[in-house]
Amino acid sequence: MGKIHLGVNMEFVRHADKSFEWGVEKAAELGYEYVEPMVHWGRELLSEAGYFHSVSMLDDPLRIKRACDKAGVKLSGLSAHAPLCKPEISTEYLKQAIRFAVECGAPLINTDEGPKPHWTTEEEDHVLMRYVLAEAAAVAEARGILIGLECHQQYSKTPTGLDRIYALVDSPVIGINFDTGNSYLGGQDPIPWLEHVKDRLIHLHAKDITVEQSDAERGKVTGTAVGCACGDGVTDWKKVIEICKTCSRDIVFSVECGTIEQAERSVAHLKPLL
Repeated sequence: MGKIHLGVNMEFVRHADKSFEWGVEKAAELGYEYVEPMVHWGRELLSEAGYFHSVSMLDDPLRIKRACDKAGVKLSGLSAHAPLCKPEISTEYLKQAIRFAVECGAPLINTDEGPKPHWTTEEEDHVLMRYVLAEAAAVAEARGILIGLECHQQYSKTPTGLDRIYALVDSPVIGINFDTGNSYLGGQDPIPWLEHVKDRLIHLHAKDITVEQSDAERGKVTGTAVGCACGDGVTDWKKVIEICKTCSRDIVFSVECGTIEQAERSVAHLKPLL
């Protein structure tokens, strides 16, 4: 049986106008055991100036490792979302993220199919995704890094659609990063869907959705950037935990919320349930 650990996606500090290192220290202070950093290509002003949490993959990967070691937290993975339907973006991005993960000590990267080109058909999109995933998997297999496919966009918003993407490439490094909030907003019941993918689950985005957001958006969107504090919304966390405890591997719940205060309430709600 798997164990469950609590982590937090670094999105929780994106409105705090602070650096990555500051965010890692704050996560540790709140009681999280793991963090999930977001990485990007190139350089951008806010991160370079220390006002945003994302880390450039042009930086030394040991920057991430040093920050985590100093704060006493571990890495659950890297948020490396790139549109699989757009190989001109995602192929090299994901390959670089995998190599970056090796050096900083992250066991996996998470991604999804992303917004599709406006001119391609569904069949063409799946050929494009197969190309990207095959290229990324070849790099990941040689390095022991996992790739988590998330339910987040037009094709992965249903269990059948996510299964189809997962089956495009037969590789032991490809698994599922299940998002409790995205699956719900897409119009699905997260509980049977999580039960369906639990044998392929490698990571979980612990995202709760308010009743107000549910009433306004459920069935109209394929996901959302961040949710509310865990325990403030519609997610049945006791059932989610019950299912994940039957997994054959340990699972990190990476809380996805939008503020430091929500992250604090989330860890306070989830810890007693574990």
